[in-house]
Amino acid sequence: MKAYHSLSEIQSDLSNNTISCVDLVKTYVSRIQDKKNLNIFLEVFENAALEKAKLVDKKVQSKTAGKLAGMVIALKDNLCYKGHRVSASSKILEGFESLYNATVVERLLAEDAIIIGRCNCDEFAMGSSNENSAFGNALNPLDPKRVPGGSSGGSAAAVAADLCLAALGTDTGGSIRQPASFCGVVGYKPTYGRVSRYGAIAYASSFDQIGPLTKTVEDTAIIMEVISGKDDYDSTASSRVVPAFSKEITKKQQPLRIAYLKDCLESNGLNPEIKARINEIISKLKASGHVVEAVDFPFLDYLVPTYYVLTTAEASSNLARFDGINFGYRSKNATDLESTYKKSRSEGFGAEVKRRIMLGTFVLSSGYYDAYYSKGQKVRRLLLNKTNEIFSKYDFILLPTTPGTAFEFGKKGADPIAMYLEDIFTVQANITGLPAISLPMGNHSNGLPFGVQVIGKNFADSDLLSFSNYLMGGF
Repeated sequence: MKAYHSLSEIQSDLSNNTISCVDLVKTYVSRIQDKKNLNIFLEVFENAALEKAKLVDKKVQSKTAGKLAGMVIALKDNLCYKGHRVSASSKILEGFESLYNATVVERLLAEDAIIIGRCNCDEFAMGSSNENSAFGNALNPLDPKRVPGGSSGGSAAAVAADLCLAALGTDTGGSIRQPASFCGVVGYKPTYGRVSRYGAIAYASSFDQIGPLTKTVEDTAIIMEVISGKDDYDSTASSRVVPAFSKEITKKQQPLRIAYLKDCLESNGLNPEIKARINEIISKLKASGHVVEAVDFPFLDYLVPTYYVLTTAEASSNLARFDGINFGYRSKNATDLESTYKKSRSEGFGAEVKRRIMLGTFVLSSGYYDAYYSKGQKVRRLLLNKTNEIFSKYDFILLPTTPGTAFEFGKKGADPIAMYLEDIFTVQANITGLPAISLPMGNHSNGLPFGVQVIGKNFADSDLLSFSNYLMGGF
C-alpha cells in the first residue's frame, strides 16, 4: 500500500474502492511490527481497530460514513479509551484499564476514526525528550540515536514513521509542538478551553490541552472540527460555536500584521540555521505584502521559571490520587497504610515525576506559597498582559518552536535545567492559553527537520489554521 499524506487522499481511494479501511489497518499494524525497535507504541489495539474498520467500510459503501472515515489515529498514553489500558507511561498505573472514553475519543469514534493504539510518552507528560517513560525511550524514526521530543514524542514519531495517519497528544508547555518540530510533522495546541480535557490524565490542569499531530494543516483542521466544542464533563470547555475549520483554512489571506519576538531571534541558544530560516520567512512575508515587525518581549527569561513553579504546584495536587490504594501499582514491601502510600508512590513514580511533585509541594507549602506560587500567578498575569498588548497591534506572533534540532539521547538528561530550557519558546502559549502551531518548514544541514511556530489570538484557532495553511503552501 502506498504511503498516504492526508485524509483526503485516503477518502478518495476509499470512494474508488482502491483500498479499504481493513487494508489500511492491516498495513499500519504491519508497519508498527516492522518498526517495533523504535518503541513508539506501548500497545496496538489490533482487534478493536479491525472491528471498527469493518464497520466503517460498510458505512463507506452505504455512503453514511463520518467525517474521519479512513483516518487511522493513535492516542498518547494519557488519553482514556474505554475497555483499553492507559498508563501515562508510568508504573504507578500498572494494569489499569479505562472505564470510559475521553470526550475527544468519543468524538473521534463518532466520526468513524479508527484508533490503532496508544503511544509512548514521558511519564505523566513530564519531559521534553521521551526519556522519562517507565517503558523505555521512544526513538526518533528520522535518526534512532536521537530523541523524538516530549512529552508527546511517541505520537509525533508514529506520524513521522507513517505508523498511522494522525495522532493525538497533550500540550502543557510545548509537548505537542516540540516533538512535532523534532519529527518534522504538524503539531497543534488549541486555545485553552477549545477542546475538552475530560479523559486526559492531568498534569497541570490550567495548562493542559489536547491537540493533533498530523502531516498536513488540512488534517489538523478537520480533527479540530471534530474534537472541539462544549462538554458538560469539563467546565473549562468553551461553549463558543465551533467554526468549520476544514473549510475556512483555504480562505484568501488579506494583508496581515505579524510580529516576531526580537528577544527570541537574538537568543544565544538559538541555532543559527533556525534563525536564518525564520529571517527568510520574514522576508518572504514582507515581499508578499504583509507587515512584519520586530517587537520586544523583555520577559523571555521569566517564562520557564513561571511555568515550572505553577505546573509543578498543580501536578503535586493532581498526582496525589495515585496512592496505591484504589488502583494501579501497590508496593509488595508495604506493611501498613502509611508504608503503602510511601512505598507505592516512591517505587511507582519515576525520578522526574517525583522531582516535580516535590518541587510543587514545596512551592505550595506554608511560608513559601506567597514567595513562589502566588508570585508565579502574578507573573503569569503580567505575561498575559504583555502578550495581549502585542496582539492589540498584530494578528500573529512568529517565532521558533525549538532552539535546535533533535538532540542525542543522554545529552541533556543529566541536567534538568538544560532540559527545561528546551521549552523556552513554547511555554508562552500555555501560560497565556493562546493557540499555537509548529509547522515543519525547516531542514537543518545535519539532515534533521525543525519547526516554525506561530501563536494566534485567543479563540482565533480558525485564523491561525488558515494562516498556517498559507505558510505551508509557499514559504
